[in-house]
Amino acid sequence: MSARRRGLRSYLLVGGAGLVVGVLAVGGLWAATSASDRGGQQDARARPTSSAAPTSEPSRARDVPEPRATSTGSAAPGTGAVSPVDTARCEASATTTVSTAKELQKALRDARAGNVVRLEPGTYTGRFEASAAGTADDPVTLCGPRDAVLDGGDTEGGYVLHLDRASYWSLEGFTVRNGQKGVMFDGVQHSTVSGLTVTDIGDEGIHLRADSSDNTVVGNTVTRTGLRKPQFGEGIYIGSSKSNWCKVSECREDRSDRNVVTGNTVADTAAENVDIKEGTTGGTLSDNSFDGVGMQGENHADSWVDVKGNGWTITGNRGVRSPLDGFQTHELLSGWGTDNTFTDNRVDLGNTDGVAFAFRPVEGNTVSCDNTVVGSNEFSTTTCTD
Repeated sequence: MSARRRGLRSYLLVGGAGLVVGVLAVGGLWAATSASDRGGQQDARARPTSSAAPTSEPSRARDVPEPRATSTGSAAPGTGAVSPVDTARCEASATTTVSTAKELQKALRDARAGNVVRLEPGTYTGRFEASAAGTADDPVTLCGPRDAVLDGGDTEGGYVLHLDRASYWSLEGFTVRNGQKGVMFDGVQHSTVSGLTVTDIGDEGIHLRADSSDNTVVGNTVTRTGLRKPQFGEGIYIGSSKSNWCKVSECREDRSDRNVVTGNTVADTAAENVDIKEGTTGGTLSDNSFDGVGMQGENHADSWVDVKGNGWTITGNRGVRSPLDGFQTHELLSGWGTDNTFTDNRVDLGNTDGVAFAFRPVEGNTVSCDNTVVGSNEFSTTTCTD
């Protein structure tokens, strides 16, 4: 019986000089390579240029991948690469320009549909919240370069930037750091988080919860989360654990549905790079770059991605260095953790024990044979489908 039929392993291999035959991780980022680039070799089992297997206690500061760009805003379609924010557009369209924390607080408090709040470079120390909504035709925009830094002061408490029932917003380009939580959405619809740098966070970096649906998280760099307490600190977190539903969604499912998480770079997180909770449905996780370097020692995460929701599409993602598995599903609540599909992902676990796609239980989850596994790891806990 063939390896494909057994569902053990699938390798990407496209012959011919100049055609893509593999993917290399360069400083934690992914770049396509051609046969001509690699001296005509056509072996798809590319290895990261950094060490293939981390030590048990890596230095988090040393091993974090360098951010891709000085400021970012949107992902190049299908590549996971990030394009710079159009700072000229931000400046030209600004209705308000701020340069101090006090001015920013006021601009967020007074925001109305169609407003564009531009951040000057500098550090804005405080915790910032917005509750005014934009509209589909006139969203509210908060934009600035990467060296415009929202700093929460410490990692022990509070949200650095909180949108509370503030739908139709666009957050673009700046940096968020030093809070218990980085960017928090509560009851937010049709909003975008694009090109932010989120780092040095006590718990999770970007969190969409309390029925936050139809949002897009695109082209962000999220690193160094989970600094407050071991075993906590996801990079990107969708929905809420069932144990918190009475706090955030009136004791019912947190239906943070149809969110799109694409083109992000997530690394050095104490918990999963991405956690998709039970109660969420119909989202997309695509073209992201994952690195499990932070999941060591006291930290308990054992995969880059944990899917407990239903009907998610997980496609085109790239991952390196996991303590165990690549992608997992779990049924924490009856009827959840099923009907998710995994296609065209590339898995380089950097260990010999993990499973690339570990469905526990399998339920209605499917993994296609076009996924790529580097090395000898088991492909999946179920048979792949063509």
